[in-house]
Amino acid sequence: MPDQHDHGARWGSGPPPWVRDGRSDTGRRFRRGVLGVFVVVVVLVAALASIVASLASGTHPKPFITITLAALVVIGLIVTARWLWRSARSIGALMDAADRVAGGDYATRVGDVPGRPYQRLAGAFDEMTTRLQTNEQRRRELLADVAHELRTPLQAIRGATEGMLDGLYPADDEHLRPVLERTDVMARLLDDLRTLSMVEAGVLELHRETVDPHAATADAIGAVHSTVEGVTFDVVDDRAPATIEADPVRLAEILTNLLANAARYTPAGGRIAVTISADDSGGAGFIVDDTGPGIDADQLPHVFDRFVRSADRGGTGLGLAIAKRLVEAHGGTIEAGAAPGGGTRMRFGIPADGGRR
Repeated sequence: MPDQHDHGARWGSGPPPWVRDGRSDTGRRFRRGVLGVFVVVVVLVAALASIVASLASGTHPKPFITITLAALVVIGLIVTARWLWRSARSIGALMDAADRVAGGDYATRVGDVPGRPYQRLAGAFDEMTTRLQTNEQRRRELLADVAHELRTPLQAIRGATEGMLDGLYPADDEHLRPVLERTDVMARLLDDLRTLSMVEAGVLELHRETVDPHAATADAIGAVHSTVEGVTFDVVDDRAPATIEADPVRLAEILTNLLANAARYTPAGGRIAVTISADDSGGAGFIVDDTGPGIDADQLPHVFDRFVRSADRGGTGLGLAIAKRLVEAHGGTIEAGAAPGGGTRMRFGIPADGGRR
């Protein structure tokens, strides 16, 4: 039952642990460390020069102590040189990786490098390239999906227009209306793609407010019921909360997408039931059951993928993908399965705080 099928982003996993209040202290610590090493090197070199001069002049009364101090200074210089060498290796690895990323290789990773400050820097760099690679992959997938999905309606529009221009059939309502319907499909597709891309990129702003889940469900049913015939819609109140925190527009979009998808697969005489209940967090849980043919077990893992749908069922193939991302944007979860007695069950929950962070 495919369009019962459909990132951020992944919602963003948040800043690295060493970043606080939007600012990283790694750079400041590194600068202090370099300054400290520079001071140590100057002091050691000055001390070594003084000791060598003392030994050369033969004026020091205790040569053994002088030689011991000189040995300690040399050891200090060796340790410092080793630190500088490790730092140079780490910086070199980061510079090489930065050059590769600048050339478009977003699969570049620095990996492990010597030194804790550099390990933090490398970790931040690798996280950045991971996000760049994910965004680039999404961009390519989006372009490929758009090209694929727009090809069919564009071909239909072109064929119909050429037929009318060539005089094969008249430009009357019967032949122009399908052209208009195709443009509506394309407009819905582009709107859905825009919403999906914004949610996956984590830039869709939610305007949370107090929402009555019963009223939101009733409005969604009213919007879908007018587009189908012979299907019964029921609402079941299972100790549902009176209000929840959510974006009312996006909650309506979630419910409408799920109900429209259920209606698409429910035959005449069938039934769609929405059950509203309270969850453990004080939020609301929603269950949408239909009496359609259900979803094959091998299709369940892909139920929320983009552009997976039955060829004879219509729709843009994005409804469930959008519903999933919007539920996750609210801090909730969504899953698909089999309804009792057959059909499909879609279950999702909106936590009490609406996913505020």
